[in-house]
Amino acid sequence: MLEDNIETKLTNQLIDIGVNLMHRSFDQDREDVVARALVAGVTPLLLTGTSLRSSAEASRYAGEFPGKLFATAGIHPHDTRNCKDHTMDKLRKLAKLPQVVAIGECGLDYNRDFSPRDVQRKWFEEQIQLACELQMPLFLHEREAHYDFVRIMKPYVGSINKAVVHCFTGSLQELHVYLQLGFYIGITGWICDERRGKHLRELVKQVPLDRLMLETDAPFLTPRDLPVKPQDGRNEPAFLPHIAATVAACLGKTAREVADSTAQTTKDFFGLKLQGRSSFSSPIRSD
Repeated sequence: MLEDNIETKLTNQLIDIGVNLMHRSFDQDREDVVARALVAGVTPLLLTGTSLRSSAEASRYAGEFPGKLFATAGIHPHDTRNCKDHTMDKLRKLAKLPQVVAIGECGLDYNRDFSPRDVQRKWFEEQIQLACELQMPLFLHEREAHYDFVRIMKPYVGSINKAVVHCFTGSLQELHVYLQLGFYIGITGWICDERRGKHLRELVKQVPLDRLMLETDAPFLTPRDLPVKPQDGRNEPAFLPHIAATVAACLGKTAREVADSTAQTTKDFFGLKLQGRSSFSSPIRSD
């Protein structure tokens, strides 16, 4: 019965482009989280690298499930204060692994300033250059740093492979700039928040379907309007269908149309080589 359920769900495939699966909140049930995602029709998952350590962990774990899990390798702006002369060499080595499909999460974050802004800018540009060198997509982070972010990115627009602005929550003007530059847009459960994300319900209509991708950013950004909220408040990839349904309602399309379109866009963007469900060997519990 469970196998039949998985088969049914997978006919309406969704791909989560941003999962912080190596976060400590998943330490006790990481494989179950992946299994629940599979049952919900969310496969594959892209594990986000945010530091040298997490990038290495994400790539190692993704390598255990070829075609089911993929990873990015990058330094989040919060962690750029820890970058050293050898950092790019180590990222380059990780990026050459077959399961690593993008450079990032990288960018600028002027909201919390966990790293000095000049340090953020230096290592953001270093990672852009690495992506250009390797001709890999960029998985980008921008928060309250739009002007500097665009200023740094613009000279590389003709050289980069592709770029997605992950977890977009900005303004209409910012969205138009990103689209004009050829960037893709990642939408999270922020769109399900009637307080902070209400504006996204209109803005998402401006994003061409072939530039739109979906993500949970788990364990963060749990959709506020989930009918049954997780007791621990933790987000996970199995909730992506709820986000997709919200996006579909905003666009006046069916959830199936949004799932099919965003999945195809994601496969093309990251060059994903998928395997059938039979290759997934993690235990799936039926209790």
